[in-house]
Amino acid sequence: MEVCLWVATGAGAMAQDPRTLIAPSYGAGEQALHQGDLAAAEMAFRRVLALAPNDAGAHANLGVVYMRQRSWKQALDELETARRLAPKLAGIRLNIGLVYFRQEDYSHAVPAFESVVHDEPNCEQARQLLGICYFLDDRYSDTIGALEGLWPVSNTDLNYLYVLTVAAGKSGRHDLENRALERLIDVGKDSAELHLFLGRAFLSRGQDHQALVELGQAEKLGPRLPFLHYNLGLVYKRQHDFEKARREFLKDRDIEPDVAYNYDELGTVSAALGDDPAAERYFREAVRQDARLGTSWYGLAKIHKQRKDYCEALTALEAAGKIDPDSVSLHYLRAQVLLAIGKKADAREELATVRKLQKQTTDKLELAISGGHYRDPQVTAGK
Repeated sequence: MEVCLWVATGAGAMAQDPRTLIAPSYGAGEQALHQGDLAAAEMAFRRVLALAPNDAGAHANLGVVYMRQRSWKQALDELETARRLAPKLAGIRLNIGLVYFRQEDYSHAVPAFESVVHDEPNCEQARQLLGICYFLDDRYSDTIGALEGLWPVSNTDLNYLYVLTVAAGKSGRHDLENRALERLIDVGKDSAELHLFLGRAFLSRGQDHQALVELGQAEKLGPRLPFLHYNLGLVYKRQHDFEKARREFLKDRDIEPDVAYNYDELGTVSAALGDDPAAERYFREAVRQDARLGTSWYGLAKIHKQRKDYCEALTALEAAGKIDPDSVSLHYLRAQVLLAIGKKADAREELATVRKLQKQTTDKLELAISGGHYRDPQVTAGK
């Protein structure tokens, strides 16, 4: 599922000034973007905006520049300006969705992708990304609705077939599940990648033994395959074999040192083994790489509470709460911390929230830490 940014062209720009004045800067900006010279591209599109402040294309392309720099707030500011100026341009909304998607903020990405699919039902990229967002939010029927129609053009894509297989199984669409699984096996042949996909599928079903068989076969064929050892670590963590889990996460970290989930899981299993200094070190590295990892903030909060570092615990809980405000375990831990520092009224409010949420939500944060919920970051890897 390849992902491409939408780039406005001079011909499609919404400039109010004479085209002859801004065309040279537009051309220079487009060429710089094509060549990857982001500084030159930014300067060129800034020149366009100096002459034509309401040029939607220039704002949109500045958004692309900032996306490539991973400056998400600046990117979103420029893209939202472009959207206000040119609300009918679906490409702008596609990039807005991508900004949220790249930050793993799938709930905010969904409306942007949905609007693109509504206006351009044949936009394959928007459908693929929308389906992935639904999948990662456990909206399996919606996943099928977004992805099933892409079968003719996507049925050689292993990631697509994997997502469709799992979503169909979770939705009770066993006809589609079997068709997608058969196609997955046919396309993947006997490769390490195929066995990794099958292992992940078994993991998502909670079938740990079958997952280990498939992941073991993948390891024989491709021992340095990205995310292989991560998934093996998840199996062992779920079986409470934390030493084996730690070894596997360390292997994947050595292969992929920039994957924040490895440090998050290393923190979790280190805490389970009673090694709080290591757990804290790993959790801190996880949130340094990805500040949206609520499980790591929650893990840090538990460590700080145990040490009676209550101010730091509350800081970590605040960060986790912004990511998962409906976590029962998070509110309960916050109540304990507040009670420890004598804020009884605030603690009672948190406990009231706990009672309310217990009737409404499934605590994904705690499930992720315990291994009861299969997290699959590989679905979005490389997107």
